[in-house]
Amino acid sequence: MHRTAPRLARILACAAVPVMLVATGCSDDDGGGAKKASATPSKAAPSASATTKAATFAKLPDVCRTVSEKTVDKLVPKAKKKEGEALPATDANDSASCFWNGLNDEDAKDLQFRTLTISLKRFTADPTLGSGEKRAEAFVGQRTTKAATEDGAKEAKTEKVSGIGDEANSVASDYRKDDDDYRNAIVVTRNANVVITVKYSGAGYQGAKNPDAGDLMKDAQSAAKEAVTSVADANKK
Repeated sequence: MHRTAPRLARILACAAVPVMLVATGCSDDDGGGAKKASATPSKAAPSASATTKAATFAKLPDVCRTVSEKTVDKLVPKAKKKEGEALPATDANDSASCFWNGLNDEDAKDLQFRTLTISLKRFTADPTLGSGEKRAEAFVGQRTTKAATEDGAKEAKTEKVSGIGDEANSVASDYRKDDDDYRNAIVVTRNANVVITVKYSGAGYQGAKNPDAGDLMKDAQSAAKEAVTSVADANKK
């Protein structure tokens, strides 16, 4: 459907900040009630380091620098902010997200809109919940399931992907918003105790053809590989 310039501007404004999933993963509550005191003194509980393997990565990289400027130029032509927009986070060393969006209007007959969101989630070892890697593994499954219905998408296609981090899943989906059809290419991958989610979305405006789903996913996977490397680089001594 053709729309006027003011409406197009309104759509871009609404897309400026995405509703992000920066989930907490697992609860720290073990679900048990208060325990009665023992009649005899007990031995001190073993430390977390003695019972659970320490997490591989102790910090996260600057999330807005997990992909190169060259990658941003390719995936989000005419990005409003090439440096990206870091989304609010309680502790950027535990979870962080960065967002880019842009409308390539060089060809008035082929208006192409793109958004890229990269999210990082770091898990630490917990004597009750397990190692950071174990907790991250569980979160990969949770995040992949969530991605399959994100933005109200239906009939999403989920696949395992090799060659990205320790494990990776891809989710391809289509959805409709404000009379426009959008495509999502989402990659959820894990590097040790850090889970990386790359969400790359695109749409053709005012009658322009939508981006090819295969090309969209290929670019999302390429960005995910960069982000995986950035996590390791940030933790080098």
